[in-house]
Amino acid sequence: MTYGEKAVGLTFNPSNDPAVYEVKKTFAAIVELLNLERANSASGEAKRLYSIAITEAQGAQMWAVKALTWKD
Repeated sequence: MTYGEKAVGLTFNPSNDPAVYEVKKTFAAIVELLNLERANSASGEAKRLYSIAITEAQGAQMWAVKALTWKD
């Protein structure tokens, strides 16, 4: 698994919901890209900003999954 896939918990989908998988896969790709850019950056400030962006992407992914799985 890539860093992005691990970071979003790609394999955790107890309901096997295809929409949940797609959202997680999309966010995994975003997190993976940000992580690669962070690793290649020489700037401490840029690394910090990438880390924040990764954290925020993880949060957005979790809220999206919450919305997809919401039961009234």
